[in-house]
Amino acid sequence: MISRGDVFNLVTTWTENKNLIKHMLAVESAMGGLAKYFKEDENLWKIIGLIHDADYDKYPDKHPQVLIDELEKRKESKEIIDAIKAHAWNYNGMDQEPKNNLEWSLYCCDELTGLIVAVALVRPERKLSIVTVENVLKKWPEKSFAKGVERKNIEMCEEKLGIKLSDFIQIVLSSMQSIATDLDL
Repeated sequence: MISRGDVFNLVTTWTENKNLIKHMLAVESAMGGLAKYFKEDENLWKIIGLIHDADYDKYPDKHPQVLIDELEKRKESKEIIDAIKAHAWNYNGMDQEPKNNLEWSLYCCDELTGLIVAVALVRPERKLSIVTVENVLKKWPEKSFAKGVERKNIEMCEEKLGIKLSDFIQIVLSSMQSIATDLDL
């Protein structure tokens, strides 16, 4: 399996947008928290979270196919490649629906990290440490707030993962708070 160092090198080589790198760090952390919740391989889940958007900055119209091609060239596991495919379900022609806790976790938390960052940025302190689940849920129904965030994707955590939305937000928020310095929040 590709190492975290190799993944980070790929991410930072392919990605110039610092906010996108921070997004991938946030998803890495969230996936670690979800792996703990499900008692799964934390290292694997975090690597998938970190690498999932590595090709987006350079190849948005081909994302995630360029990354998939690179992972296949490196002979990475089907589990990693399938998770990358599934996270882009219904995007750029990707039709592989998530099918297990790993894939659904990535699919659901990907959007949520962006919403949590947006909530932190509108607070006077601009700090993740101040953000609560209640703050996130208060902004939830405001469709004009973080309007690019697909809330329906996040809400699938209840049906597909068996985790109440508020609990899912708590897992992802706590995970992100643990790396707040890396996220400059």
